[in-house]
Amino acid sequence: MSHHNRTSVERMLHAFESAPESSVGEYFTPNWVNHDPSLPPLRGLEGAAQLFRLWRTGFSDLKVEIEDALDVDDKVACRFRISGTHSGPLMGIPASGKPVSVLATAIFRVVDGKMADNWVNFDALGLLQQIGAVPALGQPPA
Repeated sequence: MSHHNRTSVERMLHAFESAPESSVGEYFTPNWVNHDPSLPPLRGLEGAAQLFRLWRTGFSDLKVEIEDALDVDDKVACRFRISGTHSGPLMGIPASGKPVSVLATAIFRVVDGKMADNWVNFDALGLLQQIGAVPALGQPPA
């Protein structure tokens, strides 16, 4: 059973690359909750659509590469890399045109092949440093 959950997580993560926003119901339950301290609260299918918009608006060439995944019962733990070019506004930060590559770790709870909960931690500081919104450690502010 859990192998199917891992496949569901892989499908959902790759959906961020090119699946239409209207398809979020294929990947998320109606009562989905995103537990991510770097983002405002996102819930339900509208929250999932907002998450798609956030990443797609900021990165027109977004790629997600799964580096490692483990599954137990209804949960899948995953380490993945998000990369792309900061080609559009991201959380109020104008496009920088800079390439980005950040790691994330997450635990996804899967119900009937769809995400019900995401507990995500991603390198938000690294992302902000790479797009020039925050100086890199040891660098003077721009």
